[in-house]
Formats: sequence, structure tokens, C-alpha cells
Amino acid sequence: MNSFRNKLQRFMAGRYGMDHLGRFLLWIVIGIIALNIFVRSDILWFAEIALLAYCYARMLSKDHIKRQRENDLYFKWRFRVTEALRRWKFKSDQTIHYHIYQCPNCGQKIRIPRGRGKVSIHCPKCHTDFIKRS
Repeated sequence: MNSFRNKLQRFMAGRYGMDHLGRFLLWIVIGIIALNIFVRSDILWFAEIALLAYCYARMLSKDHIKRQRENDLYFKWRFRVTEALRRWKFKSDQTIHYHIYQCPNCGQKIRIPRGRGKVSIHCPKCHTDFIKRS
């Protein structure tokens, strides 16, 4: 068993290996396999094979710079998606407890607690007063 492990280690020396993008792609492949169990489509089967081949090609590649660039692009994409989801969650949490009004004069957004009845709102930017129902 140790000789097989040594041979595998020597083979993988200098290769790129698994990274975050590779793990993400493997989870996509697992999802497509699960979907293909129920749908039985040749297109899904081809997508499975193509993504799996791409994962192995990335893992066995010796071009570290190119694979690192691909992984960096994945991290940039993931950051954009997660930040958009965080912003959406924050806005939805805020609308439960607060009304967000815009100043009719300058367009500044002002957050007012819900359930206070009619309130006089003072814009901190342009000092305009206006009345709204919270």
C-alpha cells in the first residue's frame, strides 16, 4: 500500500491539485448527477462528463499561474454574488422594522421606525421637513 501511495505522491508532485473552484465544480457535478437520476437527459450526462473532465484537467495541470487566475476569478464572482445576497437580506430585514422614505427635496434616504403614526421627518442633508405616516 505504501508503494502505491509513494507512486501517487511522485505523480502529483508539481501538479496543481484541488482548490476552491475545483470543489465548487465537483458539487455542481454531484447536483447534476442527482438531477439526472430523475430527469434522464443526454445533455445532463454530457454536462456531467465535461465538468468532471475539466475538474480532472485542472487538478492534474502543471500550469499553476493559469489555474490560480481561474480560482481568483471564481473568488471575485463568488464575492459579488454573496454581497448581493447580503445586501438583499439586510434590506428585507430593515423593511420589517422600518419605513425608508426619500426626501422630496434632495432624495436622501431616511429610516423611520414603523408604527409611530404621522411623524414629521427632518432631512439631515438639506434640512427639509415633511410629514409621512410610519
